[in-house]
Amino acid sequence: MPKMRAVDAAVLVLEREGIECAFGVPGAAINPLYSALRARGTIRHILARHVEGASHMADGYTRAKPGKIGLCIGTSGPAGTDMITGLYTAQADSLPILCITGQAPRAKLHKEDFQAVDIESIAKPVTKWAVTVREPALVPRALQQAFHLMRSGRPGPVLIDLPLDVQLGEIEFDIATYEPLPVYKPAATRKQIEAAMDLLEQGERPLIVAGGGIINADAADLLVRFAELTGIPVIPTLMGWGAIPDDHPLMAGMVGLQTSHRYGNATFLRSDMVLGIGNRWANRHTGSIEVYTKGRRFIHVDIEPTQIGRVFCPDLGIVSDAKAALALFVAVAEERKRAGRLPDRSAWAAECLHRKRVMQRRSHYDDVPLKPQRVFQEMVEHFGDDTTYVTTIGNGQIQGAQFLKVFRPRHWINCGQAGPLGWTLPAALGVRAADPDRRIVGLSGDYDFQFLIEELAVGAQHRLPYVHVVLNNAYLGLIRQAQRNFKMDFEVSLAFENINMKDGSGPTGYGVDHVAVAEGLGCKAIRVESPNAIRGALAEAERLAAEHQVPVVVEFVVERQTNVAMGTEIDAINEFDDTLCLDPSLSKENGWVPAPETIEATRQEVLAAVG
Repeated sequence: MPKMRAVDAAVLVLEREGIECAFGVPGAAINPLYSALRARGTIRHILARHVEGASHMADGYTRAKPGKIGLCIGTSGPAGTDMITGLYTAQADSLPILCITGQAPRAKLHKEDFQAVDIESIAKPVTKWAVTVREPALVPRALQQAFHLMRSGRPGPVLIDLPLDVQLGEIEFDIATYEPLPVYKPAATRKQIEAAMDLLEQGERPLIVAGGGIINADAADLLVRFAELTGIPVIPTLMGWGAIPDDHPLMAGMVGLQTSHRYGNATFLRSDMVLGIGNRWANRHTGSIEVYTKGRRFIHVDIEPTQIGRVFCPDLGIVSDAKAALALFVAVAEERKRAGRLPDRSAWAAECLHRKRVMQRRSHYDDVPLKPQRVFQEMVEHFGDDTTYVTTIGNGQIQGAQFLKVFRPRHWINCGQAGPLGWTLPAALGVRAADPDRRIVGLSGDYDFQFLIEELAVGAQHRLPYVHVVLNNAYLGLIRQAQRNFKMDFEVSLAFENINMKDGSGPTGYGVDHVAVAEGLGCKAIRVESPNAIRGALAEAERLAAEHQVPVVVEFVVERQTNVAMGTEIDAINEFDDTLCLDPSLSKENGWVPAPETIEATRQEVLAAVG
């Protein structure tokens, strides 16, 4: 049996488990692992400027690349605590990332040694497993267990903490005898799917709510096939956006208090039966449970048993991986269609499609400072249908979800539940590291952008080009809007007179010169203040990114106080601004129901498109 250091065995296991790229920051307590990485030279390493940034890079990498797991590495003490936000974010969105930290020698763990912290205990609430490995021979097996746990059931993150002397310990290990552990994923039974189909067919106006579990399971094709077989419209959640293309006639819009479409909320309020697959019934999607569930029956399919009934009790719950369940849904639907047993849903689908076409929010504004709606309109027209958007919380994310278009799985890379500011920039770098060819656009408000702005230097150093759109209103815009409820505007302004912005070099009173900072970090940047310059700036940004192979920041100086459509209930969204309804016969009073002749005309289009 070959003898080697525990860290050399660890790198062999990482290779066998499919790790191709690591993001991290070396330090004294993790240098043995780095020496093993250097000796092998098989795993690419990207040096972050902040360990939290490294964890978000690993997160973005995992979201972009099916079947791959992002790895972030840090030393002892604050490196581990810096990773906690990244671990929480991954756990909240059911994503497997592996964090490896160095640790003080075992004999020093309880003696308040320099940078010795009980990271195992700190990380346990935000991981599937966190462990300090105390025997060198356990290192390869701890990693084996970590990968098994990350991939099995509901995916999630793991932290492995390695004391310095454990890393250096000599062990016997033969990688030729190593095999990854089988992955466990629960699967629905035929009997369960038959029961779900029976219940689903009792509804006159059914909907499918498609969650992020469908994206994680790479089951989008099965979802679309099932929707087309049954004629049931699909409501993606924010995490499931892209599971069905935005231009598909059965894509009925998103529902929610913020990241929603007018037509999506209106359609959901008309529904009477809902099949949720791979979703959590998150509160930004549902609003109050009383409004969300009133007059509706529910079927819930999820990979995690404790998720079913956590928010409300469905009429039928099924524990299953989304792909396994959808494969059976498709098989049963095909059989029932051949037997002539599926109800005709074309009139209902046509009603939903008509609302989608006519219930719009206005986006064409010529105002200066810019209206953010106009920026999104120009982004849709410029970037087309093959662009990956990366974003986190804030008004930029919310309006992005309201106005952008997504046509493929993993083309909306969004951190949903945790929503940490600063996530967008490092996550976009992780997406680029995972895929050198795709078209990537980061989307931030100015505050999100400033949180981890130093990671731009990582993109410049490691040649990770993409376009980063920054909506600069010099405000904590979402919090400012929330403070309206308290009749205040307190400590949410980022504006000040920047003494270095002279001779018209930047917008007066907007504070931080993002262009200067980006260029100082080795990137390119463009500032846009006119609506007529938006499209040209986006094109120039892509040209610069391709030419110089660095991130390119496009800063849009937008109106300081734009209220974004949102509300406290899905039936009480405050639109604030002008909205359009291209069918004057539609109204909230009649439940947004189109005229019968309108439904019939649109029904023929639905039938022609999906059969």
